Amino acid sequence: MHTRQMHTPFHTEDILSLKAGDNLLLSGVMYTARDAAHQRWAETLEKGLPLPVGLAGQTLYYMGPSPAPPGRAVGACGPTTSRRMDRYTLPLLKQGIKAMIGKGERSPETKRDIENYGAVYLVTLGGAGALLAGRVKKVETICYPELMAEAVMRLEVEDFPAICAYDARGGDIFSLQTARYRRI
Repeated sequence: MHTRQMHTPFHTEDILSLKAGDNLLLSGVMYTARDAAHQRWAETLEKGLPLPVGLAGQTLYYMGPSPAPPGRAVGACGPTTSRRMDRYTLPLLKQGIKAMIGKGERSPETKRDIENYGAVYLVTLGGAGALLAGRVKKVETICYPELMAEAVMRLEVEDFPAICAYDARGGDIFSLQTARYRRI
């Protein structure tokens, strides 16, 4: 299987062209957000207020960063477990998020919501945070700096590796893997 070069933010036709199992190299912008930032976003939306960052068409990376060493934009920046963000995902899909990146499976409800809102869920290399850091060219804290490592950051990335785990049509790489193991 070949690797597809893709640019973020995504357009609808980009999302619809992806299939579960596609290998990707992403270049462009993505935003980081973890549990604490998601909780703040949920509280903001519950109050009927706008989010401090426009999410329409954007990609969220559930990233656990470490301090940047000299000469680097960020330290190790591997994915964190995505399922922890599931309870916050539907309101963000309603805000127009088109892609999320993390590791591991999502709940059946979140998988359904991703399909219903024409988005994708991507996974990247767990345990390879130092390698991924080399793909991050620029980091800027956008909001909630008091959350430190959990602040929302804007990343500029080049050739960031990911695999399409859930596509916008219900394709699921985890189901594909399970089906392969059943045949063995």
